[in-house]
Amino acid sequence: MASSQVSAAVGVSFVVAGPGDPDLLTVRAHRLLQAADVVVVDEEITRLAEIVSSGQVLVAVDNAGAPLSLAARTKVLLDARKDGLQVVRLLSGDPVLDGRLAMETSAIAKAGHAFEVAAGVSPLTAVAAHVGVSLTGGRTREVRIIDADSPIVDWAAHIDPLVTLVVHNAADRVTEVSKALIKAGREGSTPVAIVRDGATVEQRSLHSTLEALPNAVKLAKQSGNGIVIIGETVGDRTAWFENRPLHGWRVLVPRTKDSTEDLREQMISFGAVPFEVPTMSVEPPRTPQQMERAIHGLVSGRFEWVVFTSLNAVRAIRERFDEYGLDARSLSGIKIAAIGEDTVNALIAMGVRPDLVPEEEQTTASLLEEWPEFDSINDPINRIFLPRADIATDTLVAGLTSLGWEVEDVTAFRTVRAAPPAVETREAIKSGGFDAVIFTSSSTVRNLVGIAGKPHPTTIIACIGPATAKTAQEHGLRVDVLPEDATITALANALAVHGGALRDEAETSGSVGWRPSRKRSAARRRAT
Repeated sequence: MASSQVSAAVGVSFVVAGPGDPDLLTVRAHRLLQAADVVVVDEEITRLAEIVSSGQVLVAVDNAGAPLSLAARTKVLLDARKDGLQVVRLLSGDPVLDGRLAMETSAIAKAGHAFEVAAGVSPLTAVAAHVGVSLTGGRTREVRIIDADSPIVDWAAHIDPLVTLVVHNAADRVTEVSKALIKAGREGSTPVAIVRDGATVEQRSLHSTLEALPNAVKLAKQSGNGIVIIGETVGDRTAWFENRPLHGWRVLVPRTKDSTEDLREQMISFGAVPFEVPTMSVEPPRTPQQMERAIHGLVSGRFEWVVFTSLNAVRAIRERFDEYGLDARSLSGIKIAAIGEDTVNALIAMGVRPDLVPEEEQTTASLLEEWPEFDSINDPINRIFLPRADIATDTLVAGLTSLGWEVEDVTAFRTVRAAPPAVETREAIKSGGFDAVIFTSSSTVRNLVGIAGKPHPTTIIACIGPATAKTAQEHGLRVDVLPEDATITALANALAVHGGALRDEAETSGSVGWRPSRKRSAARRRAT
């Protein structure tokens, strides 16, 4: 039920979605959506429903898929309130600007229900900010907003060079608008920006002048609804959003059961559109007795070392500790070795700081190079506990054994291949629809190829470390990006550097299609 942070006396909350980017919702909007029992959302922003914690999400369309009338939407809200539920009405765009909010709140007020409004970021100012322009400033003094769907009687009323003109729903008929303004008397040299999917990772903008716009539109071959900004301040833009090194890239992130949220966030910060595809899930071992004996051995002092080779190994031990009412104190007096930044961070979060981490590459080979030989005088116990996956190799065990140690090699977790992704995703993978694929382990390589096929040769392949890269090459993939450090952060940065280099190369050669997927599309058009 609803959180105590939200007043039960209100009951109905209207949340303004703005541009549609979840990160641009207000803090209050997030709280309301997470606390809601019922959320009624406009069809074009159903992606925001992922913020809803446990409430029921209803799309404001009828059985035929048409938008509900005002009366029907109001009835849905009031019916939910009859049951004492916390209700959120999530509206797309800027309903304050176009009047939808006033109509909906008025209907609720007439029914005698209290409500609140969580105003959001206006798409008008958000789009201008993300395209790098001001709406007013030293060169203009006024902003006029026009809806292209409404009849415009006199374009001559909008030719003042000191006025910035914002035209909604005009992106696909901007040639018509530009000709009408020039005919009415506005200067042909007036700067124009067409912005589609503004203030989202899929933003696309086109910059020109009124007189050059028809030809620019024809060459750009863009389509879809958007905002058109016309005025002198458009020429003074400071581009930043679309200049990010991976802007607009469709990046496939094969993942385990646990989402790589940090990687996803970094991809978005570089301008990419990440698509997560489950390739495997991490499950407990089929026979837990080995792990039970090993945990008992930790407590009783049977081990000199514990070696963690993955984040999932740390999680497996921590889950067992929680199950038995244990904590990091059970590892007191035991030496800890770890491979990988994520593994180390997970141990530190658990309250354990590793004694040995490879200084060079974060691999088992590097760990073995630094591992000490067993010394019966200085080492009271010669036994090592190695919790690992069911598909791990024996290289580390063999290496430690050759140094005189006895290794208790225990399956702490097992990996299970996921079901194949949707047909559309499989087709995009094989046909070059993704600009890049990021592999964070050898198993993600094997499982993705197994359930969806090999990525197209034009797709950039990024691998977290040498072992993952070797597996990719064994599967016939060309590895384009391999960071010096085997960490998520280094991997994301390396892909961004590679993307920036491709953009610079394309700009130098005068090429338009610098994204790998666009190059594939351009090649197809030339072949046709």
